[in-house]
Amino acid sequence: MNAVCFRAKRARHPHDDAPDTAADFQRIAALPDGPERDALRQQVVREWIPMAHRLAGRYRNRGEALEDLQQVAALGLVKAVARYDPARGTAFESYAVPTIIGEIKRHFRDHMWDVHVPRRVQHLRNQVRASHRELSLTLGGRSPSVAQLAEHSGLSQEDVLLGMEALESYSTLSLDAELPSADDGYSLQDTLTSPEPGFDLVLYREAVKPQLRCLPERERRILYLRFFCEMTQSRIAEQLGISQMHVSRLINQTCDRIHRRVEAEWCRENEAAVTAGVRAPAP
Repeated sequence: MNAVCFRAKRARHPHDDAPDTAADFQRIAALPDGPERDALRQQVVREWIPMAHRLAGRYRNRGEALEDLQQVAALGLVKAVARYDPARGTAFESYAVPTIIGEIKRHFRDHMWDVHVPRRVQHLRNQVRASHRELSLTLGGRSPSVAQLAEHSGLSQEDVLLGMEALESYSTLSLDAELPSADDGYSLQDTLTSPEPGFDLVLYREAVKPQLRCLPERERRILYLRFFCEMTQSRIAEQLGISQMHVSRLINQTCDRIHRRVEAEWCRENEAAVTAGVRAPAP
């Protein structure tokens, strides 16, 4: 008798208290689109909503409020009720549970990651995390090596490293966050260096070099005397035998023309870089 009871408990499905709505689904399938069919679907959703909430409860304490997860699960239930076809012979529960869980996982994937991570890498992260948890129990709390994780999960060591990197991508830290080993308020912000203006100067010079070579001799000489020899406009005017106002006008026109050409060149390079998946630095 005890053995029979034990087998009955083992065979009990976690949703055995689910409502019997098979007849309702048959009616829904027979009804045309309209208010009556919509009302019957809403009634079925209300009867199955406790199951959806139980499924949402499996994912509590993962950074999202339970009420929000229950709403996501309810949305998955609504989709399941709308798409279910009793003519296929599958029980509604067998169709609804994967649909609801899929909606919850999709919510985590699309809305909970602070850093965009491809779906394949998210899957690797989950595999590595599960293997790490299981191996830690057998290793007495010691952290498993990359080789051990690869052997246990069936992944390559490169994929394991990729999954381990994704473990740190789920949430980001503020730059004001204090470092774990610091006891004086030393934060991530304090580890950053200040920008080096000399680097920008090198970039600017390299960007204008091709444009300078294309200038007429007089404009190129004027810019050389003004910006490399640091001569005043008046002295340049004396050397070239023209007015200071003319020198000023030539400098402004030439600099504007070079700026437009460099900007146009940067736009072309940036469009090519975006197409290749890498953004080019701004001039």
